[in-house]
Amino acid sequence: MKLGFVSAILDQSSFEEMIDTASDLGFACVEVACWPQGKAERRYAGVSHIDCERVIADDSYASYVKDYCAKKQIEISSLAYYPNTMDADLEKRQAAVDHLKNLIKASAKLGVNMVTTFIGRDQSKNVEENLKLVSEIWPPILELAKEQGVKVAIENCPMLFGPDQWPGGQNLMTTPAIWKKVFALLPYENLGINYDPSHFVWQMIDYIKPIYEFADKIFHVHYKDIKLYPDRLNQCGIMAYPLDFMSPKLPGLGDVDWGKYVSALTDIGYDGYTCIEVEDKAFEGTKEKVLDSLKLSKKYMENFVI
Repeated sequence: MKLGFVSAILDQSSFEEMIDTASDLGFACVEVACWPQGKAERRYAGVSHIDCERVIADDSYASYVKDYCAKKQIEISSLAYYPNTMDADLEKRQAAVDHLKNLIKASAKLGVNMVTTFIGRDQSKNVEENLKLVSEIWPPILELAKEQGVKVAIENCPMLFGPDQWPGGQNLMTTPAIWKKVFALLPYENLGINYDPSHFVWQMIDYIKPIYEFADKIFHVHYKDIKLYPDRLNQCGIMAYPLDFMSPKLPGLGDVDWGKYVSALTDIGYDGYTCIEVEDKAFEGTKEKVLDSLKLSKKYMENFVI
């Protein structure tokens, strides 16, 4: 397995500075945030370290990106963009789909051949209605990815954290049961999972068993931890906003058993990219804290991944 990080945490850094940081800290890869230029939608979103539209239009820029990464011995694990491609607002939906398609083209041109994203969800509709939307919206996206030789890895984050994301959340592919239904609707070999165990912890779902069940669908892996607060949970219950009873933490500072998790990945023969995703508020506010978060996470995960 190759150890890297999601570049969104370095939101104040240029592409070159971000790659330099990865190289200086001894990482093997980065999952590069590629939102539309200058469009911050939420915390840890809106970051753009590679301009995908420019990659498509400008051969010299695409070559520069590839050459700079090669010079620094850093691989790009994926181009990352996590929008709501099934937004009830049709204009927002179309904008998200259009940019995702550009990511797919740019990923192919850069030789990355992977994009990481959400499948989206119309918050006003139930699961069955959203599955119908999936079957309408996603085939053209996946056909393009298939033509371009690009894999699409969907992260299992519910995007259900605050009032603006209720009811329903903004990402449908959040549980093994729904994974099965989506994969049945979209039987594409290039559609898979960006597996993040932390989201299963607060949903009270076993985060080990699905690794075996969906072994051939795990295209990319996240390392992010979650800490549950039992006293808070006892007060508000699981129907509360999740951040009322849990918080994202650096790997090793929460409730995920990383030995068991990585062991299961080795059991299925996973040898792809694994990226630390930092969303720990204790490590925000200064450049030094952000760098510490990457250093500490890398040091801890190297107990399991070299």
